[in-house]
Amino acid sequence: MAATPLRSIPVHLFTGFLGSGKSTLIQRLIEQKPANERWAVLINEFGQVGIDQTMFESRDDVIVKGLPGGCLCCQLAFVLQATLVNLLHRHRPDRLLIEPSGLGHPAGLLDTLRGEAFADVLVVQDIVALLDPSRLEDPRVREHDTFNDQLAMADAVALTMTDRSGAQALAAAEAFVQQLWPPKKWVAHAAHGELDVNVLLAGGRHRSTTAGSVRDGHAALRDSGARMPVLDEFVVPAPRPGQPVAASGRALGYHTLGWRWSPVEVFDLDRLTLLLDRLPSALRVKGVLHTDAGWKLYNRGEGAASLGPSVWRQDSRLELIGEAAHMPPADDLLAAIHACRVSGEEVDALP
Repeated sequence: MAATPLRSIPVHLFTGFLGSGKSTLIQRLIEQKPANERWAVLINEFGQVGIDQTMFESRDDVIVKGLPGGCLCCQLAFVLQATLVNLLHRHRPDRLLIEPSGLGHPAGLLDTLRGEAFADVLVVQDIVALLDPSRLEDPRVREHDTFNDQLAMADAVALTMTDRSGAQALAAAEAFVQQLWPPKKWVAHAAHGELDVNVLLAGGRHRSTTAGSVRDGHAALRDSGARMPVLDEFVVPAPRPGQPVAASGRALGYHTLGWRWSPVEVFDLDRLTLLLDRLPSALRVKGVLHTDAGWKLYNRGEGAASLGPSVWRQDSRLELIGEAAHMPPADDLLAAIHACRVSGEEVDALP
């Protein structure tokens, strides 16, 4: 018996610059998911290693697919359509949530979602841009073309990290959003990533009048035929003990540096977090790590770091994203990280 044709699946895009809290907000939305719906979540990371998808616990009613290795709108445009076709036909979700890279431009992604391959299959709902009020204090971010385009193309804005923002920064962010054009349908505070799922479910279609065009940097990468490797955690074997797998890249003015380690290697949590905390504050640092205190998720943006438990067990991963001037020498950093490993005798003694 033939399967029912896929039709009018709502698609929700969550844009926002690096470290704006997109993955956390999606996690909080999943916690509120209607019991009768099956969701698919597509997470795109600019970095090569793939950290964000490790934040999500495996469950039957939520399918999470990671696409690291560049931006969906340009470097990964050639795999996006095939990935979506496979995801939709294999899992047949009731709703699709997409988190583009913080450096991704929404216009290129919209071109694919509205293309002939997905006509009548996908319906793009309100695009929600996440904005950390502290970002407006950094001229490098505030004047960044992609940052401004993400906000301009959004139908709505969620102010994140408001639990860390002072009253003055929050008032400035609200005033900034109010002067954006076109006007936004709604502006919500999302302290700790909390956003009422009903705001999402009740939203309408994305306004076509906000459609923009891909910026020169993204267009050049897409048109050049650049192909970046895509890591799929379900087919790539875990690294061998003592043989970490390195991955690095650069595009759009940013560099990435990362590694994957065997899950049997264990790091001293205190020493490792001290090392990571001392890295230049301008770097975005993410990791899922097997430590002597258990599996931990490390997340740092704008100099503020958080540490929490992780459900991931397949390998340890660490990634740095930032401008070249802030990147430490790869060999020196790797040596310092390995100095934080627990010795072999201690590893054997762990339960």
